[in-house]
Formats: sequence, structure tokens, C-alpha cells
Amino acid sequence: MKEQLLQVKDLHVHFPIKENPLKKTKEYVKAVNGIDLSIEQGQTLGIVGESGCGKSTLARTIVGLEEPTSGDILFEGNSITKYSQKQMKELRKSIQMIFQDPYMSLHPRMKVGKIIAEPLKAHKVEGDIALRVKELMELVGLNPDDHYNRLPHEFSGGQRQRIGIARAIALEPKLIICDEPVSALDVSVQAQVINLLEDLQDELNLTYLFIAHDLSIIKHIADKVAVMYLGKIMEVSESESFFSETQHPYTNALLSAIPLPDPDKEKERHRIVLKGDLPSAVHQPSGCVFHTRCPFAQSRCKTEVPSLDKVGDEGHYAACFYPKKQGVFK
Repeated sequence: MKEQLLQVKDLHVHFPIKENPLKKTKEYVKAVNGIDLSIEQGQTLGIVGESGCGKSTLARTIVGLEEPTSGDILFEGNSITKYSQKQMKELRKSIQMIFQDPYMSLHPRMKVGKIIAEPLKAHKVEGDIALRVKELMELVGLNPDDHYNRLPHEFSGGQRQRIGIARAIALEPKLIICDEPVSALDVSVQAQVINLLEDLQDELNLTYLFIAHDLSIIKHIADKVAVMYLGKIMEVSESESFFSETQHPYTNALLSAIPLPDPDKEKERHRIVLKGDLPSAVHQPSGCVFHTRCPFAQSRCKTEVPSLDKVGDEGHYAACFYPKKQGVFK
């Protein structure tokens, strides 16, 4: 068994709602509400779920951009939840992030060479920084001679994301948080960026926490998949069993929404449409948070909270009282 690089234990991230600055806070947005996860060295963990389920908040909390309300985050066996600013700066060498928007994450008035060199200078890396930047540019498929002194607006979306990737790997991190890194790109460019990330993972022994809406991308890149709903993990499994032996009704609904390339098979397949809207993250349902939309909900689901228990194959877990092996996407 490989070493656990990252462990998240019962993590809660709640944001206060203040109607009046003079009044005390009474309500909270429960963006992350009791998450348990682990990632092995060299593994890719894919996280999927609807918009607003807490995926990005989880990612930002792991890298220290958000403060956890409770729970613990362990990196290489050490708790990083209470790290000081100095300790967090040192940790940034090991944990980096690739953001969703490849343009907004780059300084519009800073040239590409300087953008990629920024983490190297901030951490006072010794050696020829300009040479190191050019090596990084070549590594991600950019031409140093042509692109080094250009501004971000002169590049396409795919090229800008390559700049962001070069900046993320500059300090040779062990873990990279990928927060929907291809969602803003064209489909053809998405494939190029995904292939680049896989090549870099093999070459640099990187570990990814990969957030995405597109389950087809997750199927391609992830070794392990976790499904989030309303701040909680609904199902987690190795990629192979996740897509062939689905256990949770919510996961089954997500998989049924993936379009198939064969029109005839698409017509024959049963599409599961969940009733109602995503409940409020402030006033969450009692019991299982999914029971208000679940087609199999029973009275127990309305009052008791299901734990993430082992179902099916080894390493397959689901937070459901009545898991059912389904597998709609093979």
C-alpha cells in the first residue's frame, strides 16, 4: 500500500451570515460539512458534484485559502490545520493549485516569464531563474523564445492554462489541486491539457486532487473518485468500480446525464431526472441530505444520517442506507 500523502478528517467549513454588522451571527452556510478523504502518493483523486456542493471550498481549504471551522487536514502525516503564515509559506512548495479561469488567475500586466518566475523568487530558489523558467515553458509545450516576454492576453485559453501549470510545477510540488482546470476550454484543447497533466504526473511523480463537472474527464484521468452533495461525500471508490458498480442513487443520476457518442444507445438509455432543486446550504435537510430528491428514500432516511460505509468491492464506500449496485456508464 502506498503512503497516504493527504488525509482530510471530519472537515467542516462554515461561513457566517450577517444581516446586520451589529448583530451576532446566527446562521451559517455549511459549504463543507464533515468530509473524510485520503489521497495516496502518485494517485489522482477526482471530485465531482453539482455546482455549490462545496468542491472548490474543499480545495481552497486544503491549500490554506479558507479557514476550516473544525476537523483536521494532514499532509505527509502532519496536521497543517493550525499552521502559521510562515509554515504555510514553506508548505506551498509542496502543495500548489491550478485555477479554473486561465485568464483571471494570471496578472494581466505581467509578462509570462515573470509570472512563472514569481514562485521561484518568492521562495528564494537559487540558480539561474530565467533558465529554469524556460525549461518549465518547454515542459508544458510553450516556446520560450517566442512566448517569454508576452502578456497573458496574447495567448489562447489553452496556452494560458499551460502558463498556470508551469507556475504550479515550478517549485516541484508533491500535490497539485486542480480546480476544474479545463472547464473553460474547448473540447479539443481540454484533451491536450489533460494529456499534459498525465505526462507531467508520470515524469514528476505528482499527486492530483482533480475537481471537474465532466465525468468523462474524471473517468479518463482519475484513479479514485469521490462524489459530493451539499458539503458531504456520497460515494467514493476506485475509478473502475465507480463507473461499473455504482451504489448511491445520486451517483447513478449523475452518470445517467453523461451523453453517449452513439445516438442509438443514447435513445435507449434511461435518463434519471432528479426532482426539485438543490436544498439550501444554510437550512440543510435532516437525516440524509439527499432524501428530498432521492427516488428510493424511506422514513429512516429523513431522520438518520448515513455514514460512509463499505459496500461492494474493497475501497468502495457509500453514504446510503439502501445502496444498490447499478453501473450505468461503462
